[in-house]
This record gives sequence, structure tokens and C-alpha cells, in this order.
Amino acid sequence: MHDAKWIRDNLDAFDRGLNRRGLAPLSDQVRALDERRRASQTELNTLQRRRNEASKQIGAVKKQGGDAQALMDEVAGIKTRMAALEADNAAADTDLRDLLMATPNLPADDVPEGPDEDHNVEIRRWGEPRAFDVAPREHFELGPALGMDFETAARQSGARFVILRGSMARLERALAQFMLDLHTTEHGYQEVNTPALVRDTPLYGTANLPKFAEDLFKVEGGYWLIPTAEVTLTNLVAGQILDEADLPLRFTAFTQCFRSEAGAAGKDTRGMIRMHQFEKVELVSIVHPDQAEAELDRKTACAEEVLKRLGLPFRTVVLCTGDMGFASRRTHDIEVWLPGAGRYREISSCSNVGSFQARRMDARFRPAEAATGAGGKGTRPVATLNGSGLAVGRTLVAVLETYQNADGSVTVPEALRPYMGGQEVLTPDV
Repeated sequence: MHDAKWIRDNLDAFDRGLNRRGLAPLSDQVRALDERRRASQTELNTLQRRRNEASKQIGAVKKQGGDAQALMDEVAGIKTRMAALEADNAAADTDLRDLLMATPNLPADDVPEGPDEDHNVEIRRWGEPRAFDVAPREHFELGPALGMDFETAARQSGARFVILRGSMARLERALAQFMLDLHTTEHGYQEVNTPALVRDTPLYGTANLPKFAEDLFKVEGGYWLIPTAEVTLTNLVAGQILDEADLPLRFTAFTQCFRSEAGAAGKDTRGMIRMHQFEKVELVSIVHPDQAEAELDRKTACAEEVLKRLGLPFRTVVLCTGDMGFASRRTHDIEVWLPGAGRYREISSCSNVGSFQARRMDARFRPAEAATGAGGKGTRPVATLNGSGLAVGRTLVAVLETYQNADGSVTVPEALRPYMGGQEVLTPDV
């Protein structure tokens, strides 16, 4: 969420940022609601002081046996006026909050402009796509003979679900364990096991609500299934005031994720690319705002390292203003090469959200000067960042397509063999 005071002081910059996202200006609406809210609050404060003074005067007059009716009538009028002002102040505050909650974050100045993914900018590539003697197959062509069962999953749950059996299931688990071990032992992330069900508040905090309710699964009892562990990991600091010395905080979790894929009809209907239920290793950082851009680069490198260790070619792009997410200031997408599909596909999206989520969650830190009593005052919102480290199902897809053999078997990457009990090849069940 945006800071109304910052908007008030930077009206043109706010509208320019929205314009870069292809949105209409909102500064006039924000300013009008903010002025209305502040004006009513100022008058309320004035009336409150006068009511207190008049109440004291009433007591003094009565004590002296005088007539306090005029003062009592004034107090009654003040109470009536204050009730109206309180209602108007609350309405203006709600309208302003609703407007700001529905307004996306502003892109960083160096984010490339453009309306869609065709305007994203590649910043690097790693690895050379493997050359095959025959045309490589896609994962949903290889998978069924190796334990990837879409038919049974469809009978149980419908489209966009899969059942993994035997070595295929173990390979997925191996990928998750490998990622967690790498991020916790070498990259400094703390592993966390979080709930898969949350109430409304955490989703408002990460900006999934109110705008993206249709992308989520809501269940009975007022719960939502998490679309990613970004929700639960970022909200670990919700409502807290941290000391600057506590930063940065880095969390990782392996969870099931649930997305309705609203608006994705007809897209990626075959295979494991776009599922209602999938597994992901999430990376979340809570940092000093001045360190957010450096942390984005660090997080992106952590996610890239997974692909390097698995020998999976990839490219990294910075998303343009028209393709970046609602809460993001800057996003790096890592796209892995899929030989069967013959294209790069997103496998990780790493975003610097700045203080956008922190304001929604009321997550703050106390600057070092204030913590030590050296003259600093107040608190500041932290900055939050998130990214996939990686999407496990899509990594499984990339492994299958990259390491496939002519006989339908798949070679297990060396980095995963310790997690597979030494197994080197996945063999089709003829």
C-alpha cells in the first residue's frame, strides 16, 4: 500500500508511476480524500478541546450556583457535530484505504516500459541447450511411462492435477530437498514450515486480496488456501517492530501451493506447467529499504544457482512495466530452457516489493540511531522481497526434458543422486 503523505508531497511522481503501468492518474482522488480526512480530524481535535473546556466551565458555574444552560447547550451541539465528523472521518479514511489498497506499486525508475511480455529485457543467459539426435519429447509425452499419471488425477480432481508415482514422486521430493539444503546451508535462509490455510488478513498484507480473490481457493470456515508461501513467510513480521540490527531476515519454505488459474482457460492444458495444486520452494527476505535492490540481485542469484547445479540452461529477464506483478517495484524472471517445448519458460519470479506490503502488514523497524538512543526517532516500514527457489514441478519438467534419452528413460542429474539413493536413471515401466 502507498503512503498517503508521500503521495501528497509527490503528486506528479505518483501519477507518472501509474502512467508507466498504463493506468489513469489518481493523485486528485487521493488528495481529495486525504484532505477531507485531515480536515475532519483537525476540526474534531478542536471541538474535543472546546468540549473539555466547556465541561470544566459547567462544573465551575454550577459550583457557584450559576446558570450553565448555555454552556450545556453548546456541549450538546458539539457532541452532535463531533458524531457527524467522526462518521465522515471514518468514511473518508475507509475510502482512502480502499483506493490505496487497490492501487498497484509504482515501478522503479529503471524498469523498462512496455505493455506486455514482449517488452521484457533479457539481462543474461547461462548454459547451452542440449543438442538431440532426434526431436526431444515434451514431459507429458515422457512422463506417463515413468509414473506421471494425469488420467487418475483427472478422475479424482478434474483438470490441472497430477499424480506422481514411484521414482517420479521421489525425484520431485529430491528436488525439493536439494533446493532447501542449498538455500539453508549455503545461502543463509532459515527453513520454516508454515500453514497452508490462512485467514483474510495475511492475504491483504501481501496484496493477494482484495484484487485477486478470483485467483485463490476459498474453503469453509473463512480460510483460504495459500497461493504460495510468500503469504505466510512475509507475514511472519506482520504487526512487529524489529530492530535494524535484526535485518536482514531470510526465510525459505517448501509448501504445496493452490491457484484457481482464473483467466487461464485454454493455456497450458497439457502437462504440469500450469496446475491448480503444485509444490514450490519459496524465498522471502525482510530487509532495510536501502538494501532492497541489492537483495533482489542476491535472491535472483540464489535461484539461478539451483539451475546451475542441475545443469539446466536458463535466461534471466527484467519484466517491463506492463508485465510486472501488482505489488512489485522490480521483478526478475528466470526462464529455464525446455527442449521438448523448444522454448524458455518461467521457473522463478524474484521481486523487490519495497515497503508496499510492509505498510499493509504494519511491519516496521527501529533505525539503529533510535534503538541506541543516539537521537534517531520513530520507525520505518521494512522492505520485503520474494521469489521462487524454485517452482518444483516446473523444475521436474525441465529435468525430464533436458535429461531424456532415446529409449524413454531419463538420466538423474548428479546433484540429485544422493537424494535418490544413488539411482542414476528413471526407466520406463514397459
